[in-house]
Amino acid sequence: MSGSAVVLLSGGIDSATALAVAKSQGYDCYALSVDYRQRHRFELRAAKKIASALGVKRHRIIKMDLSAFGGSALTDSIAVPKFRPERRRSSTIPVTYVPGRNMVLLALALAWAETLEAGHIFIGVNAVDYSGYPDCRPEFIRAFQRAADLGTRVGAEGKPIRIHAPLIRMTKADIIRKGTSLGVPFRWTHSCYDPGPGGRACGACDSCLIRKKGFTEAEIPDPTVYIGSG
Repeated sequence: MSGSAVVLLSGGIDSATALAVAKSQGYDCYALSVDYRQRHRFELRAAKKIASALGVKRHRIIKMDLSAFGGSALTDSIAVPKFRPERRRSSTIPVTYVPGRNMVLLALALAWAETLEAGHIFIGVNAVDYSGYPDCRPEFIRAFQRAADLGTRVGAEGKPIRIHAPLIRMTKADIIRKGTSLGVPFRWTHSCYDPGPGGRACGACDSCLIRKKGFTEAEIPDPTVYIGSG
């Protein structure tokens, strides 16, 4: 047995696949989702379904209000960009970047992992097909690992919690293929930043465009029902 792991589970393609990877490696998985007052809170419903389908030991949803700071189209009254060209998505940091989000999420996962005596954390960040977020890069994960080693009791005692980012150098198509092979129920995942009534995906935000492209390149049917698609 590989031991226990806390898996950050947003309800999207990447986090669901990261959970499936952790399960496939033999970890007892504890899923952690965060309601940070994001515009696309429908993803939390998706996270509940995925956690149940993939058989986690426990799924916790923690509330914390990042909208108190704003500064992002996901937590403030800022319009979500639509139909941005691919070259712009990979070369600029968009207004959907949430200041400090992955730093905060990893810190919460670290706190729970230390309490559970779990030696591992899984996060589904990706530095290839992503929206230009600085906290999805390998350099950030390495830096946080160092902070975790220095700033926890288990780290000080020589038993550091290891942070895994198994998808960080994979394309979205590769992630979809991997998740499919591991039985991820992609029909329940949610990616849209600006969903309509009932959570239907807009089909035009950066995240929807990346999702569509990923399924197309993976040559796997996209199970998403987009606004205007029937």
